[in-house]
Amino acid sequence: MIARVSRTVGKKLASFLSKSPPGYRKIENISMDNIASMLKLGDIILVEGGTRISSAIKYLTQSSWSHACLCIKETPSTQDPSMLVEADLVDGVRTVRLDHYAGFNIRICRPVNLSYEEKLKLVNFAKSKLGHQYDLKNIFDLMRYLIQKPMVPNRYRRAMLALGSGEPTKAICSTLVAESFQVIDYPILPFSRSDKSSEDKKVTYFKRHFTHFTPRDFDLSPYFEIIKPTIALGFDFHKVEWQKSQPK
Repeated sequence: MIARVSRTVGKKLASFLSKSPPGYRKIENISMDNIASMLKLGDIILVEGGTRISSAIKYLTQSSWSHACLCIKETPSTQDPSMLVEADLVDGVRTVRLDHYAGFNIRICRPVNLSYEEKLKLVNFAKSKLGHQYDLKNIFDLMRYLIQKPMVPNRYRRAMLALGSGEPTKAICSTLVAESFQVIDYPILPFSRSDKSSEDKKVTYFKRHFTHFTPRDFDLSPYFEIIKPTIALGFDFHKVEWQKSQPK
């Protein structure tokens, strides 16, 4: 009975949090076709969302990024309905088109030195989660902080957000992507310890639990390359034509 009530309330909260209040503006003006031309299998797409839940995530993580998706196709396209896999607040783990996020600022984070087999293992694991529901525990936590933002130091905000229940049939966007990369032992923001007694000062790495990651961690990670399509397509500032006044 309690579980059924919790699911019902959770779904209503999910519907409320997924609504976009007025005021969000996209800053970048690069086309989605150019972004698609840069995408590769296994790339991460970070999204600066404009929904209520996005505002809560951005506040709690002190970051511009509120959502993370994984590119699961080798041939880029803005129209492919299964270009990206993500954990959606309402629909759970699903596939979406790239142009689903045409109205938002996005960032491409690319893992390096992955073999084709490792990329397939990464993508296939993420696809195996299709149909799983979004973690309702995360929804209740985010709703609590959206109603009244806590007056706490920045360093504690992330710890206050309980990132999911850890149940295998539930997911949130960043943990879905993080768990997929941990399946192939790819580092995101691992703990590390240096052996100062050894001559080569060997560093040992330890995995964080995949539920402890947020979208911004893929941006901050030193193990992902940040892809700027404008630069990758040959941007030359000498060709920029400046105007003396802004259009009215």
